[in-house]
Amino acid sequence: MSKLLEVTDLRTHFFTRDGVVKAVDGVSFSLDYGQTLAIVGESGSGKSVTAMSIMGLIPDPPGKIVEGDILFKGDSMLAMEPAEVRKLRGDRIAMIFQDPMTSLNPVYRVGHQIGESLRIHRGMTKREAFDRAVELLDLVGIPNPRERAKDYPHQFSGGMRQRAMIAMALSCDPDILIADEPTTALDVTIQAQILELMIELQDRTGTAIIMITHDLGVVADMADDVMVMYAGKPVEFGTADEVFYKPLHPYTWGLLDSLPRHDVSEKGTLEPIQGQPPSLIRVPRGCSFHPRCPYARVKCVKEVPELVPVEGGHASGCHFSVDPSFRKGEAAVCREVV
Repeated sequence: MSKLLEVTDLRTHFFTRDGVVKAVDGVSFSLDYGQTLAIVGESGSGKSVTAMSIMGLIPDPPGKIVEGDILFKGDSMLAMEPAEVRKLRGDRIAMIFQDPMTSLNPVYRVGHQIGESLRIHRGMTKREAFDRAVELLDLVGIPNPRERAKDYPHQFSGGMRQRAMIAMALSCDPDILIADEPTTALDVTIQAQILELMIELQDRTGTAIIMITHDLGVVADMADDVMVMYAGKPVEFGTADEVFYKPLHPYTWGLLDSLPRHDVSEKGTLEPIQGQPPSLIRVPRGCSFHPRCPYARVKCVKEVPELVPVEGGHASGCHFSVDPSFRKGEAAVCREVV
């Protein structure tokens, strides 16, 4: 039986005057009902482009999916006509965009914008769509929803706009909800409320969620599986427990070390990852992370590592992850100078 969503060897490139930007360069994963997949990594790692590829929102030109496939319930979305993809988008597959202020139209009332999908995909009248928009605003915790549905986006706070975006995405009861940095620029209290809301809605509807974030701490309690991306490629994949408690890739170690810890008595200094992510036009040869990796060896410069299973379904794209002595805190095997 096919999965709800299957992404196989996805490669999305942008053809520019400066060269080919390999924004997504070999991403594979699957997703089923009620499952939450977290895609994490720094800005520029290819997370959002992966989501936009699934949604069919890559501008062509300059962007193009050059290889791979995206199967929704066993059917290839890349083989569909644009009209067929539009029928899925906003209906069966919905997305919460990163910045709700720029995603909401400033000249239309919030209730009108939430009801638009219902009018298009469900054939509702304006009155029926508005009444359903009021129900959705109430569902996501907006006080006095009937009156607030008549407001414009600028009259909502940041947290309320984010909740309105969630209401819009959930309006047609989608099978898949893609949340692209849904808590960016929100204070920690609102962040917690938004994440709790998404968990509650998933429990109620069985929606599968793809959570995109640069912050591993955001998804610690809600993700089933975690895919860590760097320079357009997945470098580690596993369950949340595997990635958080038994990380295999030095990049994942760096992401975890840069997070403040509340479960340890001794508070040490946060260790940032040195350097900057590479240009996706000129990705370093060999392992793309080797210029920033404190454990890099000569092999890392010469050979591209494959994402291979190390322990069960826990996979890593590091040459030395298969060595049981190469674990976080045991880097003596990597003293060789590059």
